[in-house]
Amino acid sequence: MSMYLLVCNAGSTSLKFKLFDMPAETVLAEARVERIGRKDNGIFTYKNPQGAYVHEEKVDIPTYTEGIKMFLDCMLSKEAPLGVLDDVKKIERVGFKSVLAPGYGVAVIDEDVVERMKEFLDVAPAHNGAYLEAVKHFRNLLPDAVQVGVFETAFHQTIPLERALYAVPYEWYEKYGFRKMGYHGASHSYVAETVAGLYGSTGKMISCHLGGSCSLCAIEDGESKDTSFGFSLQTGICHANRSGDIDAYVFPFFKNRGFSEEDILNGLEKNGGLLGISGVSNDMRELREAAAAGNERAALAIRYFETAIVRYIGSYYAELGRPGYAGIHRRDRRKRRRTAPGHLQTGGSSGHSAGRRTENAGERHPAAVYGRLARPGPGHSGKRRAGRRPQNLSLRQINGGDR
Repeated sequence: MSMYLLVCNAGSTSLKFKLFDMPAETVLAEARVERIGRKDNGIFTYKNPQGAYVHEEKVDIPTYTEGIKMFLDCMLSKEAPLGVLDDVKKIERVGFKSVLAPGYGVAVIDEDVVERMKEFLDVAPAHNGAYLEAVKHFRNLLPDAVQVGVFETAFHQTIPLERALYAVPYEWYEKYGFRKMGYHGASHSYVAETVAGLYGSTGKMISCHLGGSCSLCAIEDGESKDTSFGFSLQTGICHANRSGDIDAYVFPFFKNRGFSEEDILNGLEKNGGLLGISGVSNDMRELREAAAAGNERAALAIRYFETAIVRYIGSYYAELGRPGYAGIHRRDRRKRRRTAPGHLQTGGSSGHSAGRRTENAGERHPAAVYGRLARPGPGHSGKRRAGRRPQNLSLRQINGGDR
């Protein structure tokens, strides 16, 4: 029996939607909303298999609610071939690639889960806030639909404790759960499952999720063994607006020099990252243009970003024990070349073709992979078996299977 499932991915500055006809997993419509909160500089893209395509730039998308409305207006349009549904209430499930509610992996979003998300708003304000806004919107719009969250941190529970703890009083971990959480679990697990589907095993690999929010993950035999994100999404390599790794004493240093707590947090969370260094933009496309025009700070921001990627790859290269193949950056070959393992001078090869195969399988997925791919087992051609799909928890579990 057919059922409509809407999947929503709310990033720190973006929204993505896909409407599926289940259980066939047929995509009926999809949309992408970018640069949310940047006045008159948002981007909206919508398309469906019937040939509809909408692309708008320089639009004002101040909040996630406006982004949701833009998608729904297209999906429910009475104009052919734009609209694909005549009644939004036909959607029975709404799935979220949600971020942080410690203790939950894949869960129906009930009041307990919502309260847990609110409890950790101070750890993931940009992300939990976006999802809480989206959950509230769809609850009002679709009161009878089941909402399901696939939480980002679940994939990283296999990280050994010696790599997950901080060197602070142990009671902080015992009482408050203060440890490395890790994020982008849906992305990194998808990459691992896709590679396993292509080659029979993940072996040892490093997955790179690079966008407005960025992280790397060391994976062995399909399990997360380390990740660049820590307790919060503030850590790791620099992001579009967030600083990434930084000395903890930045807080008392600036507080003692007249900065308020809000000033400091804004500098770390909203005015840092690529935007903070470049002073131009938090978007790599605009930074490339500015650097090409001779803007030194834009060029510096790009080099800083690439250096951080190489630093983490080198670390995980040592932890995993020399993964050797590489592929990176679906839409940025320059960065693929400049951050490939060959630049680490470790003797590893840079297998860009393997990376491109993974990217094609990933279907516009904002992730890349470094890894020593295991040899296919007996009878395995090294190619994905006909009709076989990599496991997709978001769809299967939301649809009621694999409980």
